[in-house]
Amino acid sequence: MLYTRIGLERAGFAGWVPFEKLRYASACPLTGGVYVVCRDPDALPSYTSASVGGWFKGKDPAVSLDALAANWVDLAEVVYIGKANNLRRRLKQYADFGAGQPVGHWGGRLIWQLADCSTLLVAWKETPDRVPDQVEAEMIADFRHRYGKPPFANDPHRLGA
Repeated sequence: MLYTRIGLERAGFAGWVPFEKLRYASACPLTGGVYVVCRDPDALPSYTSASVGGWFKGKDPAVSLDALAANWVDLAEVVYIGKANNLRRRLKQYADFGAGQPVGHWGGRLIWQLADCSTLLVAWKETPDRVPDQVEAEMIADFRHRYGKPPFANDPHRLGA
């Protein structure tokens, strides 16, 4: 699979909406699947030292600017690959976390330190015949094979790896 908007659309990804739309609309399905968060691959990344994400259980979601730079994947549109048993619920949680609410969506939190996080787009693909965890793992492995590391906001416990 190509990890570009065109490649992802050909692979069945739909949506392509900003997070703000996910917070208030029923844009995505209630079924399980995988999702991607994308940004303009030609734009240079700019990071903020503070995260706009919510503090879950009193823990600051921000990481150091050095860690963000180490995790960056040059020329990649996809900055995060995620999975959900219920896409609508999970993406709403992710959007709420990015809006500063203390939601337990710790995965993918690095996107909330991108200066352009409000312009990121989310797309999803239902996986009715497959377990979302497996599809996500395959996508991350394929992405890693193509780019040499996982998407920017995946595997934050291995920052820079």
